Amino acid sequence: MQPGEVVARAAQRGVKTLALTDHDELSGLVEAGAAAEAAGIRLIDAVEVSVTWHDHTIHIVGLHVDRGHEVLIEGLRSNRSGRYERAERMSAELERVGIPGALAGAQAYVTNPELVSRTHFARFLVESGRARSTQAVFDTYLGTGKPGYVAHEWASLQDAVHWIRVAGGMAVIAHPGRYKLDDSRRDELLGTFRDLGGVGIEVVTGSHTPDQYGYWARRAGEFGFLASTGSDFHGPRESYRDLGDLPPLPAGCRPIWDEF
Repeated sequence: MQPGEVVARAAQRGVKTLALTDHDELSGLVEAGAAAEAAGIRLIDAVEVSVTWHDHTIHIVGLHVDRGHEVLIEGLRSNRSGRYERAERMSAELERVGIPGALAGAQAYVTNPELVSRTHFARFLVESGRARSTQAVFDTYLGTGKPGYVAHEWASLQDAVHWIRVAGGMAVIAHPGRYKLDDSRRDELLGTFRDLGGVGIEVVTGSHTPDQYGYWARRAGEFGFLASTGSDFHGPRESYRDLGDLPPLPAGCRPIWDEF
């Protein structure tokens, strides 16, 4: 979906405040801002930065960033630089298992070739009838250890938090329950993130189960984090939750939007 379409869908579903968090990209905020003003929605300028931490890919959201800040712009540009090469390698791996033309198919879903991601490959594989759902694509082709998976070194956690903070933003760990970390590594991530200047974690998100809401609310309190909410919405047929569908934060959480 294009940024304006996301805003229009949010407005239709009763959303009053929306943060658009494209992966490693700020350009959609201009279109989203115009659409939000027309729809009467408050748009929060934001971004989702891809990070490599101890061989795990972690996503760090920057809320209320200055989209014109040169440090953030250059940092995101450097993070995007390897995406296309990775996409070429993914396409080659998929061709080896009998799926030709995957790169061209994935590119049909993006306007900027630098931003081809696994999600775009997944859309192509679903639309071409090779999988029944986006999750099935990851389970069969694109997840770690699967035929089309290609590892990539993203930004460091320190750099991502720095880019966000110098651009006036608030750094938040996105969907922390998705990361396959043991208890020790999870505590290390939370502590390191806090020490680097991170201020929040997503407690309620489309990627968490209801049981996880309470767990992450407790962890936010233990580490002194503000609590955020994120739909993790990518499209009507690609997401666990639609825009505006999430429940309120658990009692006792300090909402990050109170700081905006």
